[in-house]
Amino acid sequence: MLWTILLTVSGLLALIMLYSSRSRKKNEPPLVKGIIPWLGHALEFGKDAAKFLTRMKQKHGDIFTVRVCGHYVTVLLDPNSYDAVLDDTASLDFSRYAQVLKQRIFNLRLPNHNPDTERAWMEQHFQGPSLARLSSRMHLHLQTLLREEERSCSPAEWRQDGLFSLCYSLLFRAGYLTLFGTEKSSNVTELAAVYKEFRKFDGLLTKLARSTLKQEEKRTASLSQERLWELLSPAWLSRGKGSESIDHGLNSSSWQQSYLRHLQREGVDTEMQRRAMLLQLWATQGNAGPAAFWLLGFLLTNPEAMRAVKEELRGLALQEDGSLQHHLLDTLEHHSTPVFDSVLSETLRLTAAALINREVIQNTTLRLASGQEYHLRQGDRVCLFPFLSPQMDPQIHHDPQTFQYDRFLNADGTEKKKFYKDGERLKYYTMPWGADKNMCVGRHFAVSGIKQFAFMVLSRLDLELCDPTATVPPVNPSRYGFGMLQPDGDLEVHYRLKTLH
Repeated sequence: MLWTILLTVSGLLALIMLYSSRSRKKNEPPLVKGIIPWLGHALEFGKDAAKFLTRMKQKHGDIFTVRVCGHYVTVLLDPNSYDAVLDDTASLDFSRYAQVLKQRIFNLRLPNHNPDTERAWMEQHFQGPSLARLSSRMHLHLQTLLREEERSCSPAEWRQDGLFSLCYSLLFRAGYLTLFGTEKSSNVTELAAVYKEFRKFDGLLTKLARSTLKQEEKRTASLSQERLWELLSPAWLSRGKGSESIDHGLNSSSWQQSYLRHLQREGVDTEMQRRAMLLQLWATQGNAGPAAFWLLGFLLTNPEAMRAVKEELRGLALQEDGSLQHHLLDTLEHHSTPVFDSVLSETLRLTAAALINREVIQNTTLRLASGQEYHLRQGDRVCLFPFLSPQMDPQIHHDPQTFQYDRFLNADGTEKKKFYKDGERLKYYTMPWGADKNMCVGRHFAVSGIKQFAFMVLSRLDLELCDPTATVPPVNPSRYGFGMLQPDGDLEVHYRLKTLH
């Protein structure tokens, strides 16, 4: 027994020495290993990635390599050099690390997953006529949910709620009904159960991704996953029916059923199909609510911005004979809204904070826009963090921590697209959706839903801060790297319904 313990300890020490012995070689980025063997800077990275990477950038420049839980991650923060990473599909792979996260977060294994095939399917359903149909359904469900609010109270009655809770609840339920909706899911109790379980699961998502759950949290996450798999699975899928049932189900033109048919063509078994539903629920519904919260929060705490958006809203109403209630979607599709678009772009600049990761599958050389070249080792990872640069870069955006509703407007009211750094025009000046062929396929659907929601709220509700001096809450720093940031706290508002005509 003693020898077994000694051998185990010796083996662990040998592994620690192996991971700690790495040193920087010629033409490699600055190496930051941290003082804790193997773990490196994992704790700082997970606690507040933006704060940690800002400090590393100030010390080491736009490129450096940090040790995180035994892995070496090269961080690149020069937006002019991002294409060198995004365009290199021979040496840098996206899918491998994505599969690791799917396993950790969703307990999902897709061994035959083809990212190109899935992207083609997504483009088919989130662009063109399919996008128009989805946006129309989203519009219908948003209207229905707001009318339910109307029936439950009188126009003179003020209600109080947290703005984050209000936005997340309404947009999640409308989006869920649009993509996953069935006759069963239209049930109020069933819909509430999905939302409640999803919020519980989403609250543990970052810990799932980092494998830092405590024992009780593991149990909570597991139960929440199982409950959501059950709630999201159509009855015929839960019974283990095959492609015949899927084809029969497609008569209803359900986005969910079409996705299930895609998975079956990929050879995904029934159990993994059930689990993939939760992945898609998070991917499609996990960001819109938080984005709408930040947008309305910034408007409520910036009176000048709110006046400008409401003035634009009134202009649209005049073009529609004084009312947007019955023609909002058509109006938004046929009339430009440059002020609102700038507000949304500024909101996303301040709060969209995804990490873009690639795995180095073979030794390669990364050539930066400056002409400098750096060697990358096979087995390492490369990470881009657009939130820090370009989005929060003071050399690109003046006073980047401050919300400026007209930051993306030219003096003549048109969209501003020209931004510079060191006298050179930038290709990437904000990247909430990714870049080029790597951009989020569902971005148009997301923007449409956020825009409809915001305009409905502003035109149908009297919405005010409970405390006129309140400011938007700080971000939850643990959410850096996972799409839209979420607040650490909420912004209390009260609202009442306007009289509808």
